[in-house]
Amino acid sequence: MGKIRKIMSIFIVSGLLIAGCSKESSSASKDYGLKNVTFPLKEKVTLKFMIQSSPLAPKDPNDKLIFKRLEKKTNVHIEWTNYTYDSFAEKRNLAIASGELPDAIFNAGLSDYELLKLAADGTIIPVDDLIEKYMPNFKRVLEKRPEYRKLITAPDGHIYAFPWIEELGSGKESIHSVDCFPWINVEWLKKLGLKMPKTTEELKKVLIAFKTQDPNGNGKADEIPMSFIINHGGEDPAFLFGSFGLGDNWDHTVVTNDGKVVFTAAQEGYKEAIKYLSELYKEGLIDEEAFEQDFNTYVAKGKAGRYGLYFTWDKANITGMNDKYDLMPPLAGPTGEINVTRTNGMGLDRGRMVITSANKNLELTAKWIDQLYEPSQSVQNNWGTYGDTKQQNIFELDKKTGMLKHLPLNGTAPLELREKTSVGGPLAILDEYYGKVTTKPDDAAWRLDLMKKVMVPHMKADNIYPKIFFSLDELKELSKIETDLFSYVNRKRAEWIKNGKVEEEWPEYLAELKRLGLNRWLEIKQSGYDRFYK
Repeated sequence: MGKIRKIMSIFIVSGLLIAGCSKESSSASKDYGLKNVTFPLKEKVTLKFMIQSSPLAPKDPNDKLIFKRLEKKTNVHIEWTNYTYDSFAEKRNLAIASGELPDAIFNAGLSDYELLKLAADGTIIPVDDLIEKYMPNFKRVLEKRPEYRKLITAPDGHIYAFPWIEELGSGKESIHSVDCFPWINVEWLKKLGLKMPKTTEELKKVLIAFKTQDPNGNGKADEIPMSFIINHGGEDPAFLFGSFGLGDNWDHTVVTNDGKVVFTAAQEGYKEAIKYLSELYKEGLIDEEAFEQDFNTYVAKGKAGRYGLYFTWDKANITGMNDKYDLMPPLAGPTGEINVTRTNGMGLDRGRMVITSANKNLELTAKWIDQLYEPSQSVQNNWGTYGDTKQQNIFELDKKTGMLKHLPLNGTAPLELREKTSVGGPLAILDEYYGKVTTKPDDAAWRLDLMKKVMVPHMKADNIYPKIFFSLDELKELSKIETDLFSYVNRKRAEWIKNGKVEEEWPEYLAELKRLGLNRWLEIKQSGYDRFYK
């Protein structure tokens, strides 16, 4: 589940990436000379991987039950160099620049630009032949879903990384269709005798009531009518923009039903949505901290029950899985229009794991990675495991069928539990696994049901903008434009909500978008879209 972050870092790290072309490394394993590898190996060997993981997870990934079982199954010991999310990119890039390459990088977090650059200078190797020769589990996935082979293949025809794939619903009913669900305090609505708002004007009246009528009953004006984290994926208020036209999403990109790529932040409806939010801000209905707060602050206020309306992927992570908050349906705007804008999200990360040129044990490494694409293993890598006697489990194993059944979370935040126990990495979970290999997580099944009932009926767009693999030249040009374009758009977005000057500054804003390269950006994006679907 926030996404422009990769774009902004590309040119900062590119200097480091260019330097990373050494093929000798003391950080990689020696050549074991193994051929026709089958698991478990007769004698244990060690591979050296770099990884990023959550601060909530063990410092040594081998302390995770999933990796303990995998080592027993394969007799391959992994020597991990582990960094937490906040420092990983810097440490990874320094290792690449110095030539101190491990055998592979797990949870690599590489953008398309970085993948192609590392491939061009020989730091990472193409893995097409390895997939064909040594990876039957992954080959099976690509045979069942040939679209993924197309998506992970670079413009030069090679595959340079092993992907993370997670399917949960498809088309409009995909769990990724909307990031920023709006959660409204129905306890406050009930106390104040208010109905669920159906229009933007009704929402404004509800928020005013939340501000002025002491719905929490403590005699203090400490309620926060509406909060968000501006320009922050699922916590952004983009959902409200759909009431005014094409709407908005994290990358400001939608595709019309006749195949035209549109930049949402240059549309009249976008301007009207900003004006509406500015009216709410002027009335004191928007959290003053919405423009600079971090996620931890956002969560803390949510857990204290201070929000009338807020935005996030899953309310369980902010206000808990209780009946106090419910999903607010899409609102009719001033013209009566109701539209739910789809995000361009899909369960695919192309750059999840790479093999470096320092690796002398390619068959062994490929066959180890292929274990991660075995259906039951993929399920555990993604969510967590079963039979852990030291902490809460995600699954119970049905010994008769071998199915992994999700256990109730019992109030635990799903993200927190999964970060402690899952391992991520390359994996594939296809829709057909549900009901056979595993059950759907309760929180995902619940969210999918909400998506289908509340959101899907109002989604006007038939298509999203897919994760097209652009060429290095295209990526350079897109990245150069996006660095300034997205920064400017997002800055003005926040400014206008607070200062109310969107109408008078709009012509100047459109001119600046053009100066920053919007027209060329649209040309490249349209060309990529047309090429992908031809």
